[in-house]
Amino acid sequence: MHSSRVLVINPKNTSTKIAVFKNAKLVFLKTIQHNKEELGKFNEVTDQLDLRRNAIMKELRDNEIRLKDMKVIIARGGLLKPLDSGVYKVNKRMKEDLLKGIMGKHAVNLGGLLADDIAAELEAEAYIADPVVVDELGDLARISGHPKFDRKSIFHALNQKVVARKYAKSINRKYEELDLIVVHIGGGGTSVGAHKNGRVIDANQAFDGDGPFSIERTGTLPVGDLVRLCFSGEYSQEEIIHMITTEGGFAGYLGTTSVHEIEDRIAQGDKEAELYTNAMAYQLSKEIGGMCMVTEGKPDAIILSGDIFHNKSFTNYVSSRVSKIGPIAIYPNEDEVEALAINADRVLRGETEVLEYK
Repeated sequence: MHSSRVLVINPKNTSTKIAVFKNAKLVFLKTIQHNKEELGKFNEVTDQLDLRRNAIMKELRDNEIRLKDMKVIIARGGLLKPLDSGVYKVNKRMKEDLLKGIMGKHAVNLGGLLADDIAAELEAEAYIADPVVVDELGDLARISGHPKFDRKSIFHALNQKVVARKYAKSINRKYEELDLIVVHIGGGGTSVGAHKNGRVIDANQAFDGDGPFSIERTGTLPVGDLVRLCFSGEYSQEEIIHMITTEGGFAGYLGTTSVHEIEDRIAQGDKEAELYTNAMAYQLSKEIGGMCMVTEGKPDAIILSGDIFHNKSFTNYVSSRVSKIGPIAIYPNEDEVEALAINADRVLRGETEVLEYK
């Protein structure tokens, strides 16, 4: 069974990234770009299911991928009910909750639906792994400061869990034995998690922009000023959410989400680009320092993951501030596709059980 092929699906707002692995090795990778005008015709993001499914199947057939060999279809998990870390089989209850958007509506909800739809045609198994709603928070981490609000666990669980296990393996330790601070900076948001004995007991609510500002998200804003802006009459609720989640950070300050472009601007003497890059590293360092206290000030390591850590000046800025806390491990190439493939491989090897979504 381990020689079977695995199809990985990672849906994003205007694209769908797919990959095929054989014997745990990447054999095909493609990012399918979707026309924004065409996507705009759909009232709900889940209405895009047929369009994206057809695009995936066309790409696989055009590239002569052996569909009959597919045994596992694994996708990035969506905004489901809070659940334990692990690999889950897509079932009827999960599909219902993804369609309803019980925890929010986002392109990521298409993952499990696409996996199930394609798996049904190919007679394969459909899974998701460590969706953003993995919830292992301690009781104290849930307290917000007002009884009308609870802090929620919505972060890069998939990426963080994979790099944490990679690091543990690299030092011949078990993940469940370690206390770690894990950072992941994705294309939009930044999450920082405190991992204690295999559980993420605290993390910033990255999906909504909480924590340090990032490539697209604002991070935690001055609350009073935000409230006054919300009631100014100038913006709708949707516009405010859009502002916080896609128009903040580098996108807002520098007008770009390209880290490489910002690096080039700094190299050419752009002081504004340098200022905001250093500010992002500064805020990230503060968040790491705070999570350090969650592990009682003695983490076994601080793990930095995401493409931005190819940037030596950014990485050095963060490292110089937090290296006193503990050893630093850097995984700049970590992405969701590889993380999902690793989880599929663990299932095929019998190294993890497949869980049921209830």
